[in-house]
Amino acid sequence: MKIDQLVYTNNEFVGQVTIGNKAQWVLVFGCSELIQKAELFDHIRRTYPNSYIMGCSSAGEIHSNTVTDDSLIVTAVYLEKSSVVFSDFELSGDSDYHLVGKEIIESISTEGLKHVFILSEGLNINGSKLVEGMRENNKSNIPITGGLSGDGPDFKKTYTIANDYAKSNQIVVGAFYGKIKTGCASEGGWDTFGIERIVTKAINNVLYEMDGKPVLDLYKEYLGEKAKELPASALLFPLSIRERDTGYSYVRTVLGVDEEKNTLTFAGDIPVNSYCRLMKSTTNNLIEGSKQAIILSSEMIGRQQVDLAILISCIGRKLVLKQLVDDEVQVVEDLMGRDTVITGFYSYGEISPYKNDTVCELHNQTMTITLLAEE
Repeated sequence: MKIDQLVYTNNEFVGQVTIGNKAQWVLVFGCSELIQKAELFDHIRRTYPNSYIMGCSSAGEIHSNTVTDDSLIVTAVYLEKSSVVFSDFELSGDSDYHLVGKEIIESISTEGLKHVFILSEGLNINGSKLVEGMRENNKSNIPITGGLSGDGPDFKKTYTIANDYAKSNQIVVGAFYGKIKTGCASEGGWDTFGIERIVTKAINNVLYEMDGKPVLDLYKEYLGEKAKELPASALLFPLSIRERDTGYSYVRTVLGVDEEKNTLTFAGDIPVNSYCRLMKSTTNNLIEGSKQAIILSSEMIGRQQVDLAILISCIGRKLVLKQLVDDEVQVVEDLMGRDTVITGFYSYGEISPYKNDTVCELHNQTMTITLLAEE
């Protein structure tokens, strides 16, 4: 595997082009403003004319050991011993996201399949329903990783690229075959606090009431002055969900606020009668979470030299880490070494198994890592 990485910032691309016509796959992550610019897409197309270009808008861009805003990260890949097959799926306002997830897996040939990587619309989607559908049809438990596109702290509109100009309400998928090994893991670093409450009213991913009280009122009590900054400020306090029947726990993050209905919309489902508690974290805990994610994902690769690491971290982590945000990327480079090319973005949701031999889940507030290495 040979890789170029270009960074567009301050109105210019910086980086060396070495694989031009040979590249089959280009990953692009960037802020909403730049990801939409046709002239930038056209430049990438001219630079890598035989590649499939996939990407999405972000809430921060990752390259090497650095996190940037208002930039575009272009990672071009020449696969020497493996191949990748791409597909894309359009969404509508009444899409059955569970069915879309099933259709995605049904469309992929499973013979020799090693890994599936997905980039999705980030706002107009129920991510947990999408992942449930993919998981239902993933009989061989092939690793599936990826994330929901972002829009900084604005939560207005997200975009994906499927070998054409960026569009909203779209999912793009890459399926990997051949002599390629992959590793993946997802870790958080958040702790619960306050009393445990019961979800008394919710419809899919829209939460109405906890303990019979309007959820938005409860969040505003906790947030105080920061309530004015909703929905972004809610990212500092995600919700831990513990299912009553199974005891299974996971984290959900806020995507939208409806002041009129007094509701919060989350990235995934909130089951009625489940238990919930608010969460918070420290910079040290979040950085330790990133460290654990790279350790767990590396275990799946073994001693193989990793060619590419794709990091997808939640915007909520970025808001907590602030000026220390580079540290959760630096810890990955420290463990992987500089021979591994690092790219990625800050998302509205992460898709991955927790670790080896676990099923794919929709995560929030995690660092999710996908490692690729040609054998």
